[in-house]
Amino acid sequence: MSTGATGLLIPGVPLLLGLVGLLLPAGDREPRRTAAALGIFGAAASLFVTLLLLLFAHKPLEFSQHWVSFGSIDITYGFSAGVAALYIAIAVGVVALFVQIYSVAYLNDDPRYAPYAAQVSLFTGAMLLVVTSSDLIGVLIGWEVMGACSYLLIGHDRRLPEAPAAAVKAFLVTRVGDVGFLLGVALLIIDAGTSRISVLLTEPPHTAALLLILAGVAGKSAQFPLHTWLPDAMAGPTPISALIHAATMVAAGVYVVFRLYPLYEQSPTALAVLGVAAAITILLGALSATSQDDMKRVLAWSTVSQIGYMTGALAVGSPAAALFHLLTHAAFKALLFLAAGAVIHTVGTNYLSRMGGLRRSMPVTFWSFVIGLGALAGVPPLAGFWSKENVLTAAAHATESGGGPAPIWVGWVVWLSALFAVSITAWYATRLLLRAFFGVSRAGPEWEIGFDDARYHRPAKPHDPPGLMRWPILLLTIPAALLGFAAYAPGFRTALELDQPHLDVAIVLPLVLLAAGAGAAWWLWTAVPGVDPALALGPARRVFEHGFYLDNLQDRLVVRPVRALGNLITATDEHVVDAAVEGSGTTTSGLGGLLNAAHRIALPGAALVLFAGALVLGAIAVGVST
Repeated sequence: MSTGATGLLIPGVPLLLGLVGLLLPAGDREPRRTAAALGIFGAAASLFVTLLLLLFAHKPLEFSQHWVSFGSIDITYGFSAGVAALYIAIAVGVVALFVQIYSVAYLNDDPRYAPYAAQVSLFTGAMLLVVTSSDLIGVLIGWEVMGACSYLLIGHDRRLPEAPAAAVKAFLVTRVGDVGFLLGVALLIIDAGTSRISVLLTEPPHTAALLLILAGVAGKSAQFPLHTWLPDAMAGPTPISALIHAATMVAAGVYVVFRLYPLYEQSPTALAVLGVAAAITILLGALSATSQDDMKRVLAWSTVSQIGYMTGALAVGSPAAALFHLLTHAAFKALLFLAAGAVIHTVGTNYLSRMGGLRRSMPVTFWSFVIGLGALAGVPPLAGFWSKENVLTAAAHATESGGGPAPIWVGWVVWLSALFAVSITAWYATRLLLRAFFGVSRAGPEWEIGFDDARYHRPAKPHDPPGLMRWPILLLTIPAALLGFAAYAPGFRTALELDQPHLDVAIVLPLVLLAAGAGAAWWLWTAVPGVDPALALGPARRVFEHGFYLDNLQDRLVVRPVRALGNLITATDEHVVDAAVEGSGTTTSGLGGLLNAAHRIALPGAALVLFAGALVLGAIAVGVST
């Protein structure tokens, strides 16, 4: 088997084992063990093959096979990956492997663990298909399989009333964007006459197609205005939140734009739209995170904001900075969600208002949060500092004449929003750390708890998680802390086309803003001990807590009108169309009944009717003749 064909194993193994896992019965102990083994082996095998290719392949890998032709359009399938794609595949494989291991303990009592593990494998394989497919049809298949898996996994815990609604919302909102994505893919394929990405990239840009694809990116990567599904998706099990936020789903949109970037950099209009959406998303996500009481929703809104940094980097002409931040974000966001799961698992609640004072009883989890939140805020020398600094540098460079493919004003919009969000991010990260781990415990009645499936664990004295949950958390602290230094490695820097980091005066302003944000949250906490710093936001707190009420706005402007139109169509169908059809049938049946009765009339009656008819016809004839 050729090296390129071997690459098909990267998405192929988890996809195949995921399908096998779906055949296992739920509930029994033995199928659970088998499902766990299949899930862990699938992620590990995919990761192993990726590492081998990264170590021993010395040029971009390509394997493509003709599949079918529709007239002059050739549809292919295959594997294509440069070194940058293999780095992304490693990130996906590592997070998926740790999620599978972590889930063995986290969902220990779940009777539906077997289908859960299989769906995680399918989710992983679908993302890897998006990363490594050599054609747009393969990307589209992986894209849609992820949508189906997210629906199943977000709604996994059927005992939670929030879960089914959140799953449906995620599915429908992302489907809205996927309509545009499908149309955009179709236009690109029709224009080029093939689905091979390498050929598509040599064609002139089709701006309408690129804008349609951005609609799908907004849905999958939770960007404004299709971001509203992601915070509600926290109803899913916490390991799934880690998988969606760190390695799959939300990263998919960013990576698709990265793969098609040679087309996007020739379309200032598409980059301008992407830049405006990114700037809005960065601030919208960061401000909304400041007032959340649910720990997972804080992290969810932070993901919305951080993905905005990535799309902003793409908009200002720096796909390298976007990819670098995607990699560091995968590390520290997976760490934060798995550490949050450890807190929820032992405390029995998602709500910061029911936590407090956990740093002494959960030291491993506490220091993991310190590293993860520090990387999220961009504290040097943690991973997020280096990648976020790359984004800010790229945006600042784009404000200069000739600084990027997008209009100069796009660079200003992205740079200012990203800079302002540095301070906000530091503020809400500090608030989360203080509310959860400092002060005194605010635990209430032991069964008054929130979203997570941890609702079904009886709260006990807080303690660090067991080994199968603890080791993935500890191992993720390594890349969350050190991955930023990879920017100094020549091979890594060349693969991503990153510039060598330069620590100069340009980093002073972001660091000042970071210190100001963190310091403000700390000052509010110490000024009134035990009181939520978010109360200082005043009336704005409610606005931020509800995500600027965009859900309500969409409900009034989109959901209710569509529902009313649907009811009108249903009523019209029932009372007009159905009534006409059923009425014609009833009339025909009645007329047939009359004719049937006439045919069965007794002989004297028939003679009388015949005679009456003859008289009528005769009278008509006389009238006509005169």
